[in-house]
Amino acid sequence: MSQNTIVGVKELRENLEDYIVKINKGASFTVVRRSKPVFTISPINTDETWEEVVDFTKIKKGGVKIEEILARL
Repeated sequence: MSQNTIVGVKELRENLEDYIVKINKGASFTVVRRSKPVFTISPINTDETWEEVVDFTKIKKGGVKIEEILARL
C-alpha cells in the first residue's frame, strides 16, 4: 500500500485517526487545500536509527519544563 493518494485538509482533519492507521500500513498522502498541494504525509522509515540526544525523564521524573532549560542557556 505505497500508493500516494490526494486528500483534502478538511477530510484529513476530520478523519485523522483513520489516516494514521492507513499511514502505519504504508500509505502516503498528498494533502491539498483549495486544490493546491500543501504537504505530503508518509510513513516514517523504521529502518533509520534514531539517536537519543537527551532523555529529560532521566534528569527529573516527569521531565523538565522548557522554561527551566531555557533559563539555564
